[in-house]
Amino acid sequence: MSRPTKTSKPAKSPKSPSLPKEPLLTQENFEKELKSLALKAKEETWGKWAAEQAWILAQSGTLLTLAAVYSNVSLLSLSPVYGGIPSSILHTKGVVAACFLGWSSNLFLKRQLPVKPQQLLPLIAAYIPMMQFFLFKISGSLGGVYGPVITEALTSLPLLLLSVSCTATILDDLEMTPGRVQWLTDAMPGMLSFLFFKGAEHVSMNSISRGIGASFLQTRLGLQILLAGLYSIFAPSKLLLYAIPALLHTALFNVHVQYPYTTSVLNSTLAKQNWTLIDRQESLTGYISIIESAEQRFRVMRCDHSLLGGEWLIKSSRNGMPEPIYGVFVMLEAVRLVQVETPVPDSQAKAFVVGLGIGTTPAALMAHGIKTTIVEIDPVVHDFATKYFNLPKNHKKVIADAVSYAAEVARSDERYDYVVHDVFTGGAEPVDLFTYEFLQDLNSILKPGGVIAINYAGDLLLPSARIIVQTILAVFPTCRIYRESAQPTPEQIASDGRDFINMVIFCTNAASTVNFRAPVEKDFLGSRARQAYLLPQHEVDYSAFEAQEGDGGLLRRNDTERFRGWQEKSAGGHWAVMRTVIPESIWENW
Repeated sequence: MSRPTKTSKPAKSPKSPSLPKEPLLTQENFEKELKSLALKAKEETWGKWAAEQAWILAQSGTLLTLAAVYSNVSLLSLSPVYGGIPSSILHTKGVVAACFLGWSSNLFLKRQLPVKPQQLLPLIAAYIPMMQFFLFKISGSLGGVYGPVITEALTSLPLLLLSVSCTATILDDLEMTPGRVQWLTDAMPGMLSFLFFKGAEHVSMNSISRGIGASFLQTRLGLQILLAGLYSIFAPSKLLLYAIPALLHTALFNVHVQYPYTTSVLNSTLAKQNWTLIDRQESLTGYISIIESAEQRFRVMRCDHSLLGGEWLIKSSRNGMPEPIYGVFVMLEAVRLVQVETPVPDSQAKAFVVGLGIGTTPAALMAHGIKTTIVEIDPVVHDFATKYFNLPKNHKKVIADAVSYAAEVARSDERYDYVVHDVFTGGAEPVDLFTYEFLQDLNSILKPGGVIAINYAGDLLLPSARIIVQTILAVFPTCRIYRESAQPTPEQIASDGRDFINMVIFCTNAASTVNFRAPVEKDFLGSRARQAYLLPQHEVDYSAFEAQEGDGGLLRRNDTERFRGWQEKSAGGHWAVMRTVIPESIWENW
């Protein structure tokens, strides 16, 4: 009997892979998707907008910074020919005018100029050194008052005007929320740009002053060349080819560029008038140089448009001291001749000298055996005095600001028998060194029975001379005042319009009057100049310096701004005097 067969089960069909479930197209999901896409678009748009705004601000900030630095460099470039103070008198007004015209005429310039205004910036910057080179040669005709601003009007001010104009054009693309005050929003870019410019001008001036002369790119011409290069990077174009003539002139013929070839070219020019440039270097107090006259046989140290002193190249005797060309520096040595109750031998005396120049007075003090401390703010002045005027090395050298150092010494126990105050800069008195507080520090430095000699150079017709003398007398009541030379006649003063002179005020804290002992042979140090000028001769009565209504009282540390106008006038007179001492071409070829 056959077995029944098993019935086979049907095979299971393979499961199909599960597909992800797509979200249902609902109103809620659709709105979420739209919001997500809108958020991404907004993030991308804001990031792009922020980058664009940052680029606009970076461009405008760079342009204003370059213009601010050039404003300072222009001022420095004028100082060897016009002096620091005369150069600055109208500088600020010129800068403000250029900024205003540049900002207000940006659209006009953009439409009228055949090329983009930015492309002209490197060209103007490249041609400024060449333009100044030729304008300096007519500085005598332009004059000390308007010469500086005329020179800038043809050189740096057009660069500033165009820089500000380009800045205004760039900032037109800056987006600002108007808010409620539309006019304030419209004016804000201009106001903030000017504030930024003035801030950059202040910061860059301090930076330039600290490092000037340290390298070629930190000289006046070096900075001009560097700035022209930076302008070229900011606004490159084919127009830069037109700058080649200016660059060639600066490299080959501009004697203000300080390297051996141009120095030899300069000396070949000076030699036509029997002058020679011995050395030169830019420093924090100005352009310092040593020049020599072969015809008149003297050597001087120059600082910008002033002379710090000089010596005749021929000595009166083989072992004598060099002969100074200015008698006032010899007269300062009479600080030793003032009679005091207890005289101090030279070998035991100590002197504190503020201001060095070529070192005539401190060198004589050291020759007498007096232990001398010299405080000089400019290291180049000290180096040149040592190298070219044989300043003895047996002294204490202090390269520092005299105001700070004197205050430091006054707080210590160090005291001196003699103080010599001999400072002059920029064609006018450095008022910080004539304040009541500074003079008090010098009085504290003096030993009981000590003597101070103060050299003052300025226009005696101005109130500044009266105020400074009154300030000195308030600290040192016992004084006598002497001019370097006899007082001019009233007719001569009226003709010149000034009475610019060096005078020395001798004071003591040891007696009721200042009297001088008769000098002996050893006081003269074998020098004819000392025989003629050591003993003061041309005394000035106190009545010439009586305080007048409107003078404003004594000169205080925080009250020096009122001297600005008087300094400017005094510096203008000094500029004219200097043009009679040394030929114009020597001042112009620095």
